[in-house]
Amino acid sequence: MRVGVTREQRAGERRVAATPETVEQLTKLGLEVVVEKGAGVESGISDAAYKHAGATIAPTLALGKLDVLLHVRPLSETTAKALRKGAVTIGMASPSTELPTVTALAKSGVTSFALELIPRISRAQSMDALSSQALVGGYRAVIEAIARYPRFFPLYMTAAGTIPPAKVLVLGAGVAGLQAIGTAKRLGARVSANDIRAASADEVRSMGGTFINLDLDAAAEGTGGYAKELAEDRAKRQRELLAPHIASSDVLITTAAIPGRAAPLLVTTDMVKGMRAGSVVIDLAAESGGNVEGVVAGKDTPVPVDGGTVTLVGLKDAPSAIPSDASRLYAKNVANLLALMTADGTVAPDYTDEVVSGACLTRDGTIVHEPTANALAEKRAPAKKAPAKKATAKRPATAAKAATTRKGAN
Repeated sequence: MRVGVTREQRAGERRVAATPETVEQLTKLGLEVVVEKGAGVESGISDAAYKHAGATIAPTLALGKLDVLLHVRPLSETTAKALRKGAVTIGMASPSTELPTVTALAKSGVTSFALELIPRISRAQSMDALSSQALVGGYRAVIEAIARYPRFFPLYMTAAGTIPPAKVLVLGAGVAGLQAIGTAKRLGARVSANDIRAASADEVRSMGGTFINLDLDAAAEGTGGYAKELAEDRAKRQRELLAPHIASSDVLITTAAIPGRAAPLLVTTDMVKGMRAGSVVIDLAAESGGNVEGVVAGKDTPVPVDGGTVTLVGLKDAPSAIPSDASRLYAKNVANLLALMTADGTVAPDYTDEVVSGACLTRDGTIVHEPTANALAEKRAPAKKAPAKKATAKRPATAAKAATTRKGAN
């Protein structure tokens, strides 16, 4: 069976869905791997390296002749329509925001697997691309903060005086948050963190951070290890309790996300304005709406404060900023999922396997991921017309006056 590796087309995307290592893994399974010319250039992988690993290099991929297509970012509608019926795709699909492409995949009879849907269970950890890429994003967030922060990160004791360490606050202690904590700590900063999940306290401490317990909700654990969304009154209280911690921080890194939903608002503009001039805010959730009010994905926004500005940074596609290692991790996730579905050189998904069925987005001409199917149905549903207002006859002035008199007398 022929497996194609596409060169990513989205602006700014530098990762690739296969490396020479995973090409060797797939060819040993009896699969033929075809890599589009230049697919790995941005990740530092030459066509020669792919060829040496056993892949064939093609000027362009003949999409209609592929059995499997591996990709990083969601496919375009054009690509989805060009695939043959029965073809398999594996990659990030962003189903909640890419409904036209999901529809095209279903109509083309393509069996698509979205890595965002991989169940968060022990057996699927080697295929969990969200976690592997979040690790890269958390590391990158600290590097981006250092590049903008006008002071040292570590403590320095010199003959000319002592320079105190930077104070870093991380909101959200998932994979990205924990990596940010560990990286900032290794670079000498004083790090604290908060997550509404009580279970994350030990994880924060294990990375060298100080856990800030706001005592908001003892049952804040959502599905798959994610935090659940707080009710509005609790969210407001969370912001009130976080405000003094944010004001005393030099660097704030936010990583909170809820799968399939807009990112929760954790920090208001007034809270940012409470920080010292020169402080930096890095929002890793900027592409899904942001944890910080006013953030713009892919841009630096100066926020005026007394004595200068605070730099608000909306990171966009952070893993692509470290394409070599991000691709190495991502490609391994992809290859491991494909290997799970391959036997004797044939890709034959076993839908009794919870990993395979959980990751499946479209199959046999239908959208099998229920939340995505429901979202599409809601979008297609005709808007309900407001009920027509009944005509009301105007009362004579004398009757209206009498009614008013009776009302006042009661």
